[in-house]
Amino acid sequence: MKNYIRHAVQRAAHLGVAGLMVLAAAPCAQAALGETEATMQADQAQLGAIVRTTPSARYTTHELRAASGTTVREYVSPAGMVFAVAWQGPSLPDLRQLLGTYFDQYAGAAAARRARRAPVLVELPTLVVQSSGHMRAFAGKAYLPQGLPQGVVANEIQ
Repeated sequence: MKNYIRHAVQRAAHLGVAGLMVLAAAPCAQAALGETEATMQADQAQLGAIVRTTPSARYTTHELRAASGTTVREYVSPAGMVFAVAWQGPSLPDLRQLLGTYFDQYAGAAAARRARRAPVLVELPTLVVQSSGHMRAFAGKAYLPQGLPQGVVANEIQ
C-alpha cells in the first residue's frame, strides 16, 4: 500500500510540473499598455481566447478570457490606444507583455518597495499599477494617468 501511495504522489507531482510548463509556454492574450487595440486582436487570434467587446461613448472594453480562466480587460480610447488594463483569475498574466514599454518602470519601482509580500502599488506620473493576490486568486490593474479619456476616472478600471 505504501508503494502505491508513493507512486501516486510522484505521478501527481510530475503532472503538476508538466501542467506548469504548459501554462508557462502558452502565448498570452493581452495587448500592451499604450499601444493600439490591433495588438489585442492578433494575440486573441493566436491564443483563441474568448473576447467580449463593450463599446461606450468614452471608451471600449475588450474582455479576453483565456483557457486558464484568467480574464483580462483592456480599455481602449476612442483614438484606439490601450490606456488601461485589468486582470483577475487563477494565474497572474505576463506583466511584461501586458505593460509593454512601461514594464521596466514598473519593475524598477516594484523592486524598490520594502514589503515583498504585500499588495503592489506603484504610482508614477506616467504609470499606476495595483496588483494583489495569492495562488489561484490574482487581481490588478494598470493605467496611464495621462492617457485617460476625458471624463474617465481611475475607479472605472476594474
